[in-house]
This record gives sequence, C-alpha cells and structure tokens, in this order.
Amino acid sequence: MPKKMTEKKSEMALEKQNYRLLAIAFIIVVIGFVLMTGSSNEDPQIFNEDIYSFRRITLAPLVVLFGFLFGIYAIMKKPADTKKGKKQGKE
Repeated sequence: MPKKMTEKKSEMALEKQNYRLLAIAFIIVVIGFVLMTGSSNEDPQIFNEDIYSFRRITLAPLVVLFGFLFGIYAIMKKPADTKKGKKQGKE
C-alpha cells in the first residue's frame, strides 16, 4: 500500500459539539410531535373540539419547525477551534 493511504488520518464529518446539538434538535422535534397528540375520542358519534386547540394547530408545528431549523444549524455550525486555527495559520 502507498504511504499516503496508511498515513491519512480518518476524521469525523462533524465534531462532538455538533452531535450534541443534533441530539437536542431531535429531542425538540419529538417534543413537538408529542404536543400534537391528544386524548382519543371514546364515542365516534360525538365531535371533540380539542382537535382544533392552540397547542395542536399552532404551537406543536412551530416547535417541530424550530427543531428542524435547529438541526440544520447544528449540522452547519463550525467548531470554534477550527476558526481560530485557520486564522493563526494565515498570519
């Protein structure tokens, strides 16, 4: 094998901090879906107006959307060490 192949150090695509932020984003999305759930209607002949509550129609989708946006941020965020290392290397 060429030396270039054996000397190459494998690096993770994301840093540890990014994975923590992704875990937080996942938890936020799960909380949003839990907010969408509600009690079941025991009698199918009776209409339950709880399905149109503020929590299910407005709050839960906003929480899920925030969770997805936070997940995108977690993936795109660059670690602080990388930024400092690049600045010092150019000087």
